[in-house]
Amino acid sequence: MIREATTKDIPTLIDFQQKMAWETEKITLDPNVLLQGANKLFEDETRGKYYVLEENGVVMGSLMTTYEWSEWRNGTVLWIQSVYVLESQRGKGIYKKMYEHIREMVNKSKELIGIRLYVDKTNKSAQQVYSKLGMNGEHYQVFEWMK
Repeated sequence: MIREATTKDIPTLIDFQQKMAWETEKITLDPNVLLQGANKLFEDETRGKYYVLEENGVVMGSLMTTYEWSEWRNGTVLWIQSVYVLESQRGKGIYKKMYEHIREMVNKSKELIGIRLYVDKTNKSAQQVYSKLGMNGEHYQVFEWMK
């Protein structure tokens, strides 16, 4: 079952984000900052939403969507962020199911016009998954500046 996450999922979401950051970038995230960030998202849905795939009461994977307004297309692009699937559940199509759920939301909406995500350049396995789902990384390169 794929559902919107609730505040009861926050401990799991924080755990997943810590694991994802370590696996992908060898970064240790501050759990207090993660807790504050998750709480802000639940307090203000204009920031985004978390989704989880749950089976038999166990959350197997999660992702977050955030919003980008495109005046070029007069619509909102959903960004998929903070993707994590339990290591023991990888290769079983969990992310695919979650992605298809988000894509279905976009297809049914008049306001939503597409999906974007970013991936670490060295995360080849994630890039292969995204490519198999019909996404491409050929059009844009992400640049950033972080305080």
